This record gives sequence, structure tokens and C-alpha cells, in this order.
Amino acid sequence: MSGKNWDRVPIDAQSVDAPLSLAAVFLVVTVGREQAALAKVATVLGDLDGLVKTVGFRDLAGRLSCIAGIGRDLWDRLHSDSRPRELKPFAPIKGAVHAAPSTQGDLLFHIRSERPDMCFEFERILLDNLDAAVTVVDEVSGFRYFDARDLLGFVDGTANPTGLDLPASALVGDEDIDFAGGSYVVVQKYLHDLNAWSKTPTHLQEEIIGRTKIDNIEIDDDDAPRKSHKSLATIEDADGNEYDILRDNMPFGRPGRQEFGTYFIGYSRYLWVIEKMLERMYIGDPPGAYDRLLDFSTPHTGTTFFAPTRPMLQAVVEAAQK
Repeated sequence: MSGKNWDRVPIDAQSVDAPLSLAAVFLVVTVGREQAALAKVATVLGDLDGLVKTVGFRDLAGRLSCIAGIGRDLWDRLHSDSRPRELKPFAPIKGAVHAAPSTQGDLLFHIRSERPDMCFEFERILLDNLDAAVTVVDEVSGFRYFDARDLLGFVDGTANPTGLDLPASALVGDEDIDFAGGSYVVVQKYLHDLNAWSKTPTHLQEEIIGRTKIDNIEIDDDDAPRKSHKSLATIEDADGNEYDILRDNMPFGRPGRQEFGTYFIGYSRYLWVIEKMLERMYIGDPPGAYDRLLDFSTPHTGTTFFAPTRPMLQAVVEAAQK
């Protein structure tokens, strides 16, 4: 971790290693084509850290934080001299049974706090500042569900890197030195068929997930005829080196509308790691042996962003303003 004592000061904007929170807002917007809209967005991004401090100072124990991710098209519109090496739009995936769509989005704001009202207040002021320069295309309020479980009843995020492993997994290094410290971000909004899931026997649910449901113990399925979600989401290179990502998934839902979901958000040092993970889920390993979790969970969005460091974001903004 960064070693900062966030109990004494507000969390800096763009802090990927900020603590996972009890509440979050995932806000995806597009930016108007007018030059005035681009200028407005640049101004707001330039003051993002100030806005975090303005709201965050009200209760430091609320640990408010915000990460802005920039999509490929907007990055180019900001007239930056260069772009992160792997940054590109989300590539749709078409499997034999299930598909992952690619949806629009120029900016992602990942707002986190221990208090839902602080997430709300920050988003309200943020959108007031952005005004007509942006159009909201997706807005999800997430919450921590009991002991970090998803709405399917399983603990989510157990394999997240911690300590010194976190920056090595989630932050770009010297392989792309101009963008070191930033992170590739992929988001997908999944909706679950809880009625079908509840009718599935627990032992089969555990085979699909790859962990026991009550005590979250990993199941060894190396010799199983069909790989679990856990195994398909484990990525290794040709030399057997494993690559992790940082997940900050959140449950969300509206029972009155029978809407139950998980908002997947993954931060990665390398975009190809998440792409490979999704390919294994939807295409299968071997091909056709797709992730059976997709029989119950359907993605409705898919967008890729790059979250620069705070100094890097300032440099992009200054370049756009010139």
C-alpha cells in the first residue's frame, strides 16, 4: 500500500489503493462533441482532488475517494501527445452460448466511501459541475453485503492482491514508463437470475463458483471435467506466472423491480490480463466449456478506461486546456 495515514487526511483522487468500502457509486458518462463540453470536463477533472477534499473533510472516517477513468476516444480528444500502450475500447466477446457486449462511455467515476450519503453528495456536486457537458449512460449505487458476499451468497474478492502485491498487480510499471502508476479499468454490470440460482443445489453452486458457500474454502477442480469460475478467472502466462487484478465488485439491486446484480470493476497493470480472463469465461477452456456462472448472470454493459495518477491527470488536463 502507499503508506498514507488516511485517518488523518482526505484520500487523494486517483488512489487505486484506497480501502475497499461499504458503499460505492459507479458513474459512466459520455462527453458532448462541442469544444465547450470538452473544456468543461477538463476543468472539472483538473479540480477532482479539490472536490474530494471538499466533501471528504466533512467526515474523514467516511474515507471518501474517487477515481476517474478515461476512455480511448476521450483520451484522444483531450489532445494528449500519447496514450497508454494498451488503451482501447472494450472488445465484445461472442461465445457459443453467452456474449459480453461493448457499451459506450467516455468517463468512469468510481466513488467510494464508508457512508452512502457521502457518495451521494459527491456525485451530486460532481454532476452539478459537469452540467450539460456530459450525459449519464449508467449509474449504479453499490453496497457491501454482509461479509463481502455477492447476492448469489458467495464471498467475492477473496483473491485480491494485498500489501506489496497490490501495486504489482494493479498499477502500470516501467513497461510503459510515461503512464507508470496508472491502471487499466474494465467495468461490466451483471444482472442475476436469483430464482434460477436459488433452485440450484448448493453443491452444484459450489462447483460453479469454485469455493464452498458457507466458509469460502477454495475447491481444487484441476481434475474436474468442467472448470469453475475461480479457475477460469485465474490467468497464467506460458511460464506459469500468475497475474492478479484488483476487484472492487459491489452488489446492487432493486427488489421491487426484481433487479439483482453485481457490478464488476477490475483494475489491472495489464489490460490483456482482464481480456484473457473474459475470453476464458465466455469462450471456455477448452472452447465450449464456458463459465457456468453465465447461465445465471448476464452482462448488460462492458467498457474499458484508463485511470491515470493524479499528476498524470493534471498533465492531460493542462494539455487539453492549451
